[in-house]
Amino acid sequence: MAFEDTTVVNQESWPNYRQGGRWRRLPLWAKVLVLPLATGFTGMTLLLVCLRIAPLPDESLVNPTLIDSSEGQALSEWTLKGSHAENIPLPRVPKSVQQATLAVEDVKFYEHHAFNPGSLARAFFVDLKNRRVVEGGSTITQQLAKNLYLNQDRTVLRKLKEALYAMQLELHESKQAIFDQYLNAIYYGHGAYGIGAAARLYFNQPVEQLDLAQAALLAGIPKGPSLYSPIDHFDLAKQRQQVVLNRMVAAGFLTQAQADAAYQEPIHISKLHPQAVKAPYFTATAMGEVQRKFHLSQEDLYRGGITVTTTLDSVMQQAAERAIARTLPKNSSIQAALVALDPRTGAIKAMVGGRDFATSPYNRVFAMRQPGSTFKAVLYTAALQHGWTPAKQVNSELTTFVYDQTKQYTVHDYGDFYAHRPLTLREALARSDNVYAVTTNLEVGPEEVIRTARQLGISSPLSPYPSLALGVFPVSPLEMATAYATLANGGHRISPFSVQEVRASRQGEVMQTTPTSKEALSPQVAFIMSDLLTSVLKVHGTAYGVKDYLHGPASGKTGTTDSDEWMVGYTPNVVCAVWVGYDDNRPLTNAEAHLAAPIWAKFMGTAQQRDPAEWFKAPEGVVRRVIDPVTAKLATDTCSTTEADYFLAGTEPTDPCPLHPASKRQTLGKSGFFKWLSKWF
Repeated sequence: MAFEDTTVVNQESWPNYRQGGRWRRLPLWAKVLVLPLATGFTGMTLLLVCLRIAPLPDESLVNPTLIDSSEGQALSEWTLKGSHAENIPLPRVPKSVQQATLAVEDVKFYEHHAFNPGSLARAFFVDLKNRRVVEGGSTITQQLAKNLYLNQDRTVLRKLKEALYAMQLELHESKQAIFDQYLNAIYYGHGAYGIGAAARLYFNQPVEQLDLAQAALLAGIPKGPSLYSPIDHFDLAKQRQQVVLNRMVAAGFLTQAQADAAYQEPIHISKLHPQAVKAPYFTATAMGEVQRKFHLSQEDLYRGGITVTTTLDSVMQQAAERAIARTLPKNSSIQAALVALDPRTGAIKAMVGGRDFATSPYNRVFAMRQPGSTFKAVLYTAALQHGWTPAKQVNSELTTFVYDQTKQYTVHDYGDFYAHRPLTLREALARSDNVYAVTTNLEVGPEEVIRTARQLGISSPLSPYPSLALGVFPVSPLEMATAYATLANGGHRISPFSVQEVRASRQGEVMQTTPTSKEALSPQVAFIMSDLLTSVLKVHGTAYGVKDYLHGPASGKTGTTDSDEWMVGYTPNVVCAVWVGYDDNRPLTNAEAHLAAPIWAKFMGTAQQRDPAEWFKAPEGVVRRVIDPVTAKLATDTCSTTEADYFLAGTEPTDPCPLHPASKRQTLGKSGFFKWLSKWF
């Protein structure tokens, strides 16, 4: 944040300076020059005596920005000095840092008393020439007063208070004490307040070890922390560094040769950013949402006086972090991401974007990775919308498909293991059969599958190829969670969000997020799909091995590619997507290809206890039938294997299983009086 005042004067008012009202239209700092002359010696003396007698304000008047979880637990408190606050006494600050700061901010600091008449006069004429405020003329003392006691409102009253507090600081404190406080309070961007925090953030070293090149780079940042951040805009930071070095030469602190050598010195910005807040991946996401949705700048947030209430559930967040930490192998660079939503609203309840924010702040919840078989939930939703039923059968065997008349595509199941018989949709989901999936894709039509993906909330690029069914086109974990949330809430697509409310105390504003919901599927299709997905966690399902972590029913789907492992699933109250893999897309070992499901199940077990839910109820227009999976016909009492499925009314099987005729007892029970009884009871 630049500490100079950048208040913009309406250009239309400038021609009126010669037409009356001149005093009212003069910049405040110009009035400050005139007031002592107007009041005379007595008035000025009385003012100074009053300022000397009155105690300095309490710095606690500057309220921090508070970031809270949904239940009010503090995630982070961003104060004036930031989360990385570290007080560095002036004698420990290298001479080069002090000189660079003085040269670029206030070269006459040790010579003036609160105000620099030369800077004020120069700023006045520059502003007059440009017909707007482009230079503020603020001294280090004024900037410190503003940062310790005032907000950033660009008003005449605030500027007047700044002038008075600056005078009071000079009357109460020595120059060394003021400069000491300034260097420990100034904002250097990315939440770092103070030179100590800046040295750690940008160079990962103590301030005492900063050399001239590093000192000049840091001294240039406060004019515009977002603009001159060497992390985000290194070229601009270097340009600003050169300005600082040139001013050091002009001030007599350096020779031109020393300045040139410092500018040519290579600068290495640290990639290690210390974790300073709880749930750092989520908090960074929430702060980005605050800036984007509520139009608050990063400097506004760090300045304070704002309370951000997020959607995070602290218990679920701890469960997510614990599940990843206890499941991923130690001494491995493999990564994981987890995101959990409330499918009813879209509120993000937990988010982990990697195993260690300090070493890798990249949030993999937004990473584009191949979803593998988790995409089959989207595929089969499209099939249900286009006439398929759970009784639809496809033969499970090595198959070569012909598409576009001449092109061929051979499909393999995992490990080349096939059932070598027709499978129902429920069996195909449980086993994650690829032949069934590609058959579905080609018969329903890839374009229709893509259309369904868009309905569910997936916006990433998808192409109408046979392999679409196997999840080869990258999507993010957040997109997959959103798509599954549409199934979990009865067919309504939600928009994920991380911020519930923002309160800006100074402005008295309260800004809130209003959840959005749009009907994307019929509740009947959503319910049938949710019921089918429970088979993945049952006997013969690909996630059956983790069911003991759960405390109730759940729907879900696993997914595996050469370099990505997934588990996405939900209850009526929580949907969770988990991804595991390497950032460099290296292949997973067999053991690594079975890590996502345990992470998901460990988290979901806690989530089920935290937010228990009554399981889905069949909506009107859906009927339940028990079928024989071998024939996909109505099961009889002699069928050894059965499955219970839901069908859209009118699409259910009506014929009995031909391989297992009903026993005489069942036949008698279906006739005459017994048939009447069975109808009503």
